Amino acid sequence: MQTKASSRQMRRRLTGLAALALVGLLAFSVAGGVGGTTPTKRVVKVGTLSDGTSVLANLRGRTLYSLSVEKHGKFICTGGCLSIWHPLVVAKGVRPTGPVTLGTVKRPDGKTQVTYRGRPLYSFADDTKAGESNGEGIKDVGTWHAAKPPASSSSEPTEPQPAPTNPYPSPYPTSPQPTGSAPQSPPTEESPYKPPYPY
Repeated sequence: MQTKASSRQMRRRLTGLAALALVGLLAFSVAGGVGGTTPTKRVVKVGTLSDGTSVLANLRGRTLYSLSVEKHGKFICTGGCLSIWHPLVVAKGVRPTGPVTLGTVKRPDGKTQVTYRGRPLYSFADDTKAGESNGEGIKDVGTWHAAKPPASSSSEPTEPQPAPTNPYPSPYPTSPQPTGSAPQSPPTEESPYKPPYPY
């Protein structure tokens, strides 16, 4: 009898410990979800080049670029390249924000670089003021291009355009069809060509 009572007590203790562990885990999850939000930092804005083209720029207005062959965590611009092309970086654990969706990637030196469409972003040393894009089209291992935001549609509604006229009008007259009736087929014409053999 005593062994049955002690095994019941043991099961109660284990059940109680399991329940306590579950409550602790849930409390930890809720606390982590509420207080554990990722900090954000605005690091990109839309800039305008002298020709009116919209590009992504850092907060100082310098055009941001990406290298065509740098994607999926593959880095080409390292070492001496970084004296000309300056990575746009954020502190570890910070989510970059701007007018477009941005991401991050860990650089070979351990820094966190901002990405756009999966490509790391850089500023160019020879762009000395806002609106310049002196790095556009420079060929290296790949080609450097200014990062551009997607074309946005105009916020003003546009007037509906009239339907284009048919440049090949039908030779058959058209008349309004009564509702519910089948469309009329064009008149048939007999072909002047008669085959030599009846089929």
